[in-house]
Amino acid sequence: MVIRSLVAVIDDDESVRESLPDLLRELGFAVQAFSTAEEFLASDYIGQTRCLILDIAMPGMSGPDLQRELMLRRQEIPVVFITAHGDETVRPRLLEQGAVECLSKPFSDAALLRALNAAFRVS
Repeated sequence: MVIRSLVAVIDDDESVRESLPDLLRELGFAVQAFSTAEEFLASDYIGQTRCLILDIAMPGMSGPDLQRELMLRRQEIPVVFITAHGDETVRPRLLEQGAVECLSKPFSDAALLRALNAAFRVS
């Protein structure tokens, strides 16, 4: 049996939590979706997660807040941020803080796959 790399999707948008995991499974990844950063932190999946696809703006803990919390916990999981807000100043700052990529919604399957490939090269 092939062990597939686990990708965790954390997004408060239900449509993203439903469609993105389907696409990721088609691409051959194991996926677990969460509606909040806090839900992910409380789960048993942190140690198994090889890449996070993380919304920037969420109620409660934001995507960048979760990234910082994981760094504090010494959980070095590559992060691909996704956002519906196309603020051009955000992307360079997130990349500087260690994100693998920051994609604006809607993004292409090819852009997502490039970001995931980059994330797995990092991990």
